[in-house]
Amino acid sequence: MKIFIKAILTIASVVILMSSCKKYLDVVPDDVATLESAFSNANEAQAYLFGCYSTMQSLSDVRRNAGFTTSGEVIFPYPLQDQTTLGGQGGDGAFQILRGTQNSANPILNYWDGYNMGLNMWQAIRKCNIFLANIDRPIDLAAFQKTRWIAEAKFLKAYFHYWLIRMYGPIPIADVELPVSATTEEVRLKQQTVDSCFNYVVKLLDESIADLPNAIQNVAAEAGRVTATIALAVKAEVLATQASPLFNGNPDYVGMKGKDGQSFFAATADPAKWKKAADACKAAIDAATAIGGDLYQLRLSGNIIHMSDTTRRMLTIQGAFTDSWNPEQVWTLNPSFGWQYMASPRVTADAAANVFAVYSNFSVPIGQSELFYTNNGVPINEDKNWDYTNRYKLQQGDATHRYYIKQGYTCAKGNFAREPRYYADVAFDGSVWFGSGNTDDNNPNFINAVNGFASPPDQLRYNATGYWAKKLVPYQSTAGQNSIWQAYSWPFMRLTSLWLLYAECLNEVNGPSAEAYTWIDKVRSRAGLPGVLTSWSQYSNNPSKPTTKDGLRQIIHQERRIELAFEGQAGWDLRRWKELQNVLSTPVQGWNVFNRTTAGYYQLSNVFQPIFSLKNYLYPIQDYDLLTNPNLVQTLYW
Repeated sequence: MKIFIKAILTIASVVILMSSCKKYLDVVPDDVATLESAFSNANEAQAYLFGCYSTMQSLSDVRRNAGFTTSGEVIFPYPLQDQTTLGGQGGDGAFQILRGTQNSANPILNYWDGYNMGLNMWQAIRKCNIFLANIDRPIDLAAFQKTRWIAEAKFLKAYFHYWLIRMYGPIPIADVELPVSATTEEVRLKQQTVDSCFNYVVKLLDESIADLPNAIQNVAAEAGRVTATIALAVKAEVLATQASPLFNGNPDYVGMKGKDGQSFFAATADPAKWKKAADACKAAIDAATAIGGDLYQLRLSGNIIHMSDTTRRMLTIQGAFTDSWNPEQVWTLNPSFGWQYMASPRVTADAAANVFAVYSNFSVPIGQSELFYTNNGVPINEDKNWDYTNRYKLQQGDATHRYYIKQGYTCAKGNFAREPRYYADVAFDGSVWFGSGNTDDNNPNFINAVNGFASPPDQLRYNATGYWAKKLVPYQSTAGQNSIWQAYSWPFMRLTSLWLLYAECLNEVNGPSAEAYTWIDKVRSRAGLPGVLTSWSQYSNNPSKPTTKDGLRQIIHQERRIELAFEGQAGWDLRRWKELQNVLSTPVQGWNVFNRTTAGYYQLSNVFQPIFSLKNYLYPIQDYDLLTNPNLVQTLYW
């Protein structure tokens, strides 16, 4: 009989409390009934293991990722009317959290129960526990395979717990499979302290690291499976998250206590956690380097007629993310990114004539575009030589910027003299778009330029700000009457992320140091920028900023937000730093995209005012779950 397990914590209590209801008396999970066949041989057991991977692979859909949808990097311009008849949120639901739609009665991105674009993590953990409890059954399973598969299941179980911790803080720990005959109290698990939760995840990761291969040898057959290098990288991120202000002595959550009165959050921060995180980062970097991890080198395809060094650098920056399984990608998920048409502008006549081919709804706020540095490698409001005050004035594209901005095209002055990552990651009105049939960046007759104007009759397929997440669309993709999207798998972690995470941990442990600068500068060098000390000493109006712990912290945080823009990382970083509330305190702004004149278009417009308060740092547990498991307590402030 088919069953739907609500968060592993609820069904058995309903069984007891509703003994008069036939359907609860007869609960027998499918997987229990078929365990004998599911683990009858090695092939069947491997199929079950791959089923444990399914939830992980589903996380490649960025609409499910709070690190993407609630980061403020990308907004969805309007609420789609595609809610189901059951009242669930549709594909844009997670974006609408920033409009104040989150609630505890029916939470959006509900990873506790698997509703409203969330996935049921407790079901995923339960699958892993069933696998671990039954892997001894197949008699034809080789010992080396069994060891590796157990390690993979432990990694998956650890990561699913980690995902829940980032969202909810204190959670129950589901360490073993509970039998159907479990008592009410056995099923009603209690939340643990956040440190206990993090420590449990790290323990599982350590166990998996010992028995996982360092790298995938047969990519064609095993791409997407976890390795010891991936597990080390995740361990580094887990420990850095545990050491960060959201979870390490957060005074805002000291009042969150269990039913027994125990506080889930430590009252004071423990600086030693940063040292553990730093050591884990270095171990992960060493492991990645040992298997050939390095900065991406551009791999071209198609008939390229001419490509300048400027264009090559842009495509290299972009390709590090969109060119799948390259040496810079520490961890990549298998499923292809499916939302290129949401991130692409209309850059050809065919695309302009076919609004159904390109929706462009992933809109980048102007505030996010201003996060990127000037060409001197410092923030635009710090550069002594950059005209910050007049950045919204108009200027024509010139020869110096011809590979970035169409020559003679009028656009905002703020688009000029910016760092290469800006032009690689963000598209704007007048920006050059290499690709979509353009293979010669020297021929002005074949250069595609973005037209930022939205079509007035089309109130659904438009970009609300005039800025696009160009990084998400490979240059080989073409959008028009017959759109061809270059598929790529979603990278969960790149080597540059580890470098910057290591620099962050080093700074938190000992303050500014030569080693910390080295790892930041390795990231900046690919973008053609001077080192941190050089840039700030020569160009910033705050030259001493990188020489103080607080100043270097700000630099590292901004560097991560730039380097990892639109990769589903910023939302998690801003949460753990407790900075997301500041980022979302001002209106989301863009240009007046429905005005058809240049002067009218370049007027700042408020798209909406985000609604984000202290309570939004952690997600609410659904009210129903609190009724069925009285041992749970609601997330504070909800």
